[in-house]
Amino acid sequence: MEFLDLHPASKAKGVVHLPGSKSISNRTLLLAALASGTTDIRDLLKSDDTDRMLEALNSLGVGVTKIGENDYSIVGTGGSFPNKEGDLFLGNAGTAFRPLTAALALSGGTYKLHGVARMHERPIGDLVDALRQIGADISYLGEEGFPPLLIKPANIVADGVIKIRGDVSSQFLTALLMALPIVGKETGKETHIELVSELISKPYIEITLKLMAQFGVQVVRDGWERFTVPAVGYKSPGTLFVEGDASSASYFLAAGAIGGGPVRVQGVGASSIQGDVAFADALEEIGVTITKGENWIEASAPSLPLKAFDRDFNHIPDAAMTLAVVALFCDGPSRLTNIASWRVKETDRISAMATELRKLGAIVEEGEDWLRITPVEKLIPNAAIDTYDDHRMAMCFSLATFGGVPVRINDPKCTAKTFPTYFDVFASVVN
Repeated sequence: MEFLDLHPASKAKGVVHLPGSKSISNRTLLLAALASGTTDIRDLLKSDDTDRMLEALNSLGVGVTKIGENDYSIVGTGGSFPNKEGDLFLGNAGTAFRPLTAALALSGGTYKLHGVARMHERPIGDLVDALRQIGADISYLGEEGFPPLLIKPANIVADGVIKIRGDVSSQFLTALLMALPIVGKETGKETHIELVSELISKPYIEITLKLMAQFGVQVVRDGWERFTVPAVGYKSPGTLFVEGDASSASYFLAAGAIGGGPVRVQGVGASSIQGDVAFADALEEIGVTITKGENWIEASAPSLPLKAFDRDFNHIPDAAMTLAVVALFCDGPSRLTNIASWRVKETDRISAMATELRKLGAIVEEGEDWLRITPVEKLIPNAAIDTYDDHRMAMCFSLATFGGVPVRINDPKCTAKTFPTYFDVFASVVN
């Protein structure tokens, strides 16, 4: 197994230019493919997840042209993919697998969707059940409720109310919302979605709705329980710029917090549409100095320890992982709650985080949807951190080096999922 040995860190200072947002990048690619007209997408994230989406669109017959280092031109299909058959390998990219499942189920073709072994362990049954309510023909090729999937042409009737759960993954609702304009354009009838459970990760749905609006589809939201999708198709906005990734910003803002700072991230700021910018507010509550501009955020802290916290992280589950490591530098036990969605991510993140924090000496208790982390006076040096093929585990635990100890990161290249150059960028602001 490959590994990377990180030296002890004492200070962090500098400016980081963030890669594009994964959530925005893959949503934008699919919306551009479903739209009428040509969309030029600037500053697209270069990562495994976006590579899988680009490969899928190519195989479906979508016109995809690279026009710059991180810029692409997408010729929209108007909602009907040219290729009506396909075998799509989507790796472990949930932001590609879930939305494509919905879009292809309504597209009148025959498609097999599959991925890596972990993708086949990530649930998709709630989305499949919702799509079957309107006539979609989707079969499981393995375990019931999980990929791989076989999609066949079907007679889609979406003139009633579609009911879906929202308490496992917000990606299911995102997928349904993004796909329904395909039907609305053809039938001339608006469609309705009702949540039958609490919706988690609401800020990610906000991203979906704002991007759909940029492509001409204004969804009407009644609280977080009911959504009405109008009977119109997508139209290209022409050119669209992808924001920097707010989840990736969390590691550098945390470095500024526990390494003194200031560390500034460029690409997200006060005008961001991403919910994970709220990570900066969480840092501010525990004693970190945060300043913001329209397109940047800066973090610094005069001294350690930071204040211990007990907080609900339902709305920012990805960025919350970073705070689990920041808890090592707080003045008492910290608790992260309402994080059940961690268990169905790239790995079971609650279990993985507890296991790896203990290697550093922390006292960790875990529940079905919470973690309690008690820091220790001195971290255990030379801990070999397993990353579980999970990019966020690798990036989070780089912050442990601020405990004045060397840390080994196993399989560091797993960061390619969203941030291939992460460790080089991290090294540029740390000493």
